[in-house]
Amino acid sequence: MLGTMSRLWQTVRPIRIRLFLGLLSAMTASLVALMIPQVLEVIVNRLGSDATAITIWTGGAIVLGLGIVEATLIWLRRTFAVAPSTSVEKQIRVGFYEKVQHLPVTFHDGWGSGQLLSRMMSDINQIRRWIAFGMIMAVTNAVTIAVGMVLLIRSSALLALIFFIAAVPVSIIAYRFNRTFSVLSRRSQDQNGDLATTIEQSVQGIRVLKAFGRGPTALEGFTEQAEELRRTEVKKATAIARFDMFMFMLPELAIGVALLVGLHLTANGSITTGQLASYFATATLVVGPVRMLGMLLGQAVNASTALDRHYEVMDAENTIVSPEHPAPVDPAAATGAVRLDGVHFRYADAPDHVGDVLDGVDLDIRPGETMALVGVTGSGKSTLLQLVPRLYDTTAGAIRIDGVDIRDMDLTALRTLTAVAFEDATLFSDSVRENVLLGADPALSDREAEDLLHLALRTADATYAYELPDGVDTRIGEEGMSLSGGQRQRLALARAIAAKPAVLLLDDPLSALDTKTEETVTARLREVLQGTTTLIVAHRTSTVALADRVALLDDGRVVAVGTHTELMASSARYRWVIANQEEERRRDQDIETLTGELELRAIQEEGR
Repeated sequence: MLGTMSRLWQTVRPIRIRLFLGLLSAMTASLVALMIPQVLEVIVNRLGSDATAITIWTGGAIVLGLGIVEATLIWLRRTFAVAPSTSVEKQIRVGFYEKVQHLPVTFHDGWGSGQLLSRMMSDINQIRRWIAFGMIMAVTNAVTIAVGMVLLIRSSALLALIFFIAAVPVSIIAYRFNRTFSVLSRRSQDQNGDLATTIEQSVQGIRVLKAFGRGPTALEGFTEQAEELRRTEVKKATAIARFDMFMFMLPELAIGVALLVGLHLTANGSITTGQLASYFATATLVVGPVRMLGMLLGQAVNASTALDRHYEVMDAENTIVSPEHPAPVDPAAATGAVRLDGVHFRYADAPDHVGDVLDGVDLDIRPGETMALVGVTGSGKSTLLQLVPRLYDTTAGAIRIDGVDIRDMDLTALRTLTAVAFEDATLFSDSVRENVLLGADPALSDREAEDLLHLALRTADATYAYELPDGVDTRIGEEGMSLSGGQRQRLALARAIAAKPAVLLLDDPLSALDTKTEETVTARLREVLQGTTTLIVAHRTSTVALADRVALLDDGRVVAVGTHTELMASSARYRWVIANQEEERRRDQDIETLTGELELRAIQEEGR
């Protein structure tokens, strides 16, 4: 915990002065509060004198003044600490988002989105609460208890010893509580992340759950996860309740014993009545911080766990970065010539006995050429496409664009040269306009952006967007689920076109379109993207036939390159792959039709 908190101390460097002022205000307020019992001692001891009225009025005025000072200092503590802590919270959250954005795809492959979401939101909230309140109050309470013990000893060493003896088991219980609660806290926060992932997946896949009638099954799984989280939270609450029980019982027990002993000491003249009153007033003020130990320890553990989870992400190694001295790249002068030399790739979690997904790929794609990539399912076609913009990095070999190794390019420059349209179209909960122009040059004027938007939509046969309720400014819902699969794919393709890349990478982006629409879109692509090098993963004969050349990927290598007609005549393996893909496509169409019918039936049943 100490190592984690020391890292947090470095994070709050910009607001340390404000935090020190907040801490100083809180400690001074606490010390002012401890002065009130000392005034009470003087008042009680002078009650029998001739100046009783003056003593009471003077003492009352002093107590009132001390109370006003204490209230002002508490207000200052909040003023100094709260606003700066929210600034640090924002800084931490923005830094986390930036880190996640730059981490390679391999990182995201192994992390549930709910885990990242819980770290981004709830964990960082925990950290902010610790900075603004817990950290300051932990120090303040420690000072209050220490000074309070000194004042208790001043009133009566024997009575102070009774209070101190009660603090020994408190320390032992606090240590054991810290060990138990830290485990429960980490388990709870991890389970929260898993639950968030389940919720997100269920919402995203609601159509599939409805179509196949798996809602009850999903509910059972969710209920089990929610029950596990509930049991963990109950264990946390039980641990806190048990700790709080001792935190309340032991000080009260000490005060009860001290009352009996104190009355005896007062009766035999060992201490004055004022000293006894001062002792109990001081003890009451000290008991408050002692009771807060449970809450503050729990908050410290929660914050430490949140920091550990936060730093798990922040410490993740980013293996795909720009070189220190990148090669100069001029997108305007790029020809888009792509060369793959002995490219190997294997996933980091692949077992040792499994071979490389790509096992020495050699391929030349000429400037302005459309190259179709064909192979059986799982042959590595999509993976190869993602190596070009360095979504993944090759494990051996090199990929060059215009003769420059892509690892020698600045990542931003490389991804300006390339654009990708995936088969599984990912859209954002924004307008059609914002989705399509996501990768466009931000320096474009409004008129230029509008022209580019229209060109991209027309080329991708996505002009249906103008007929939406608010035209191209219509918000399309989360992941564009308000649109059909074909409409989403065409918008994703329009986004890639609007980026005006030198190299266009298409991962079967027209799979949801009928053959006629595909031919229309492909013809427009040829017209609009003249001079743009295109590498397209193809599963349809119609797509393959429209390419300039075709590369057959088999067993991790390119085994044949030529036109569709040439390969059909010369390669038995190519003929088999094409026939197999047609069969798979028909089977997928049958499944999609069945899924649509089931979904429609589910919706109709709900309507009844």
